[in-house]
Amino acid sequence: MLTAFLVFFPLAAALLLHFAKGGAARALALGASLLEFVVAVFAAITYARSGPGSLDLNLSWIPSAGINFHLGIDGLSLCLVLLTTALVPIILATAFRHDEYENPGAFYALVLFMQTGLLGVFTSLDAFVFYFFWEVALIPIYFLAGAWSRHERRIQITFKFFLYTIIGSLFMLAGFVYLYLQTGPAAGSLAAHSSDIQAFYAAGKQLAASEQSWLFWLIFAAFAVKMPIFPFHTWQPDTYTESPAPATMLLSGIMLKMGIYGCLRWLLPVVPLGVSQWQQLVEVLAIIGIIYGAIIAIRQDDMKRLIAYSSLSHVGLMIAGVFSLKSIGLQGTVVQMLAHGVNVVGMFLVADAIERRTGTRSLADLGGLTRRTPLLSVCFLVMLLSTVALPLTGGFVGEFLLLAGVYEFNMWAGAVAGLTIIFSAVYLLRMYQRAMLGPDSAHSETITDLTGAELAMFVPLIVLVFWLGLFPGTFLHLSEPTISSILTAVGR
Repeated sequence: MLTAFLVFFPLAAALLLHFAKGGAARALALGASLLEFVVAVFAAITYARSGPGSLDLNLSWIPSAGINFHLGIDGLSLCLVLLTTALVPIILATAFRHDEYENPGAFYALVLFMQTGLLGVFTSLDAFVFYFFWEVALIPIYFLAGAWSRHERRIQITFKFFLYTIIGSLFMLAGFVYLYLQTGPAAGSLAAHSSDIQAFYAAGKQLAASEQSWLFWLIFAAFAVKMPIFPFHTWQPDTYTESPAPATMLLSGIMLKMGIYGCLRWLLPVVPLGVSQWQQLVEVLAIIGIIYGAIIAIRQDDMKRLIAYSSLSHVGLMIAGVFSLKSIGLQGTVVQMLAHGVNVVGMFLVADAIERRTGTRSLADLGGLTRRTPLLSVCFLVMLLSTVALPLTGGFVGEFLLLAGVYEFNMWAGAVAGLTIIFSAVYLLRMYQRAMLGPDSAHSETITDLTGAELAMFVPLIVLVFWLGLFPGTFLHLSEPTISSILTAVGR
């Protein structure tokens, strides 16, 4: 029941927010998100003491079809549950800084509603329950990105994102239906088929290589769009740039992890022959995304757009790690998912703080801000250096393990993928130099430093940056059994 509480408590809080106004809505939203994080920590303690079976929930949902409401938490999903519940309070607090948002109670409710969808994705152990939560997570972000954006092209941009995502999801649904029809009845069930994850694993392995080949693309389509991987990324820069800051943080910090998690949990073990057949092509696309995203980021003047392309480049590295099919690469992917979530939320938080103070995100209009903003400068620098993969930060551990895995797969692929560290240093240090250092701008004398409330948002992010860098074994130990079982299922 603990897992069910984790998934559905944010939804209950979101419904209550419709009856709260003003400060009460803020307090309820933040209090609910903090309680959710406490419960997630308690779930982690329960997992450490009793194992994953203690966090399993399996209820009959549609017995005639063999579909159960099956949720569970293992080491891999626990890492992402902790990431989600840690970041949502910070994202909600960011929304508190924007008094111009109309109907803020509805905004907070949609954030919590999305948290239910995200946690449902990370804990689902039934294919159709997974698909259900996958679609649930899309609904609130569509309204968050569209209704509260101030950009004149917000409808066009958001509709493009929605269209890409829904089409990819329909491909995945088609693949799941086909796999479902290949399954046998579950033990003790009168239904002819089962949608349980173990039934899918067994059915997938019985399929011929040719069937697994096209099933790979049906399932991978949804994940490729959500991450996104080149060339399915064209919705991402505009959506990240023009969405409100909290929506951008949700998209980049948590939602893109749905695609990477889906590859690990559902793609690799279900169609291992299809993965082996298309492994090299996906690696090529991932490495193209690494280089392409980095080069475009170097040319950006808008801070949010630069961070968006930086995210695309780093996601390419994570995908390369997944499809290296090496233990160290998959372990690196887990750490990097956590580090990237923390880093990118911190970077967008910096961009939002600067824009609210100066009215601009253009690097050409900024400069010399550091003289009056020592706290902001330090927080900006810590998040930047972790993104650049400085040793002792989470970014370094994740990227080191990822590159080692890609290098094991192919020496040349590892060498090219390693350029992400050089490129990220170029565009991120350039951004810091132009915004915080350099010649004084019109804003350098009037800008104010971080408030206590804003500093309180940065402190947990900075703690996580160094926790991941100094004690990565915390999460490597959690995910190792799941990663080993995935590689065994793939035949590695």
